[in-house]
Amino acid sequence: MIQEHTTYAIRGAAFEVHRALGPGLLESAYQQCLAYELSQRGHLVEREVGLPLKYNNVSLDVGYRIDLLVDRSIILEIKSVEKFLPIYTAQLLTYLKLSEIRVGLLMNFNTQNMQTGIKRYVL
Repeated sequence: MIQEHTTYAIRGAAFEVHRALGPGLLESAYQQCLAYELSQRGHLVEREVGLPLKYNNVSLDVGYRIDLLVDRSIILEIKSVEKFLPIYTAQLLTYLKLSEIRVGLLMNFNTQNMQTGIKRYVL
């Protein structure tokens, strides 16, 4: 229930950022603005969180980074692309599996209607 409330709040913040900036900017711009907006709304937001890969009981830093981790319970993968590709979904699902976090949002800010730019995934 808490995660549903938080994902609703994240969507609202994303709509606000998109309304202010529109499409066409780099992912990093949307990431920073969304992190700021969520922080202003009282959420704990961590940017570029390292995500190690566990292999044979060894934790390896292979360069995976979670764009935004909100309240230590929801992963946000930020995109600014023409359209969603299956690889983006695979990436988010892999991050959820590796982190053992259950909820993630895939967000594409390069769209005219932000409502169509957000997909929610639950493991």
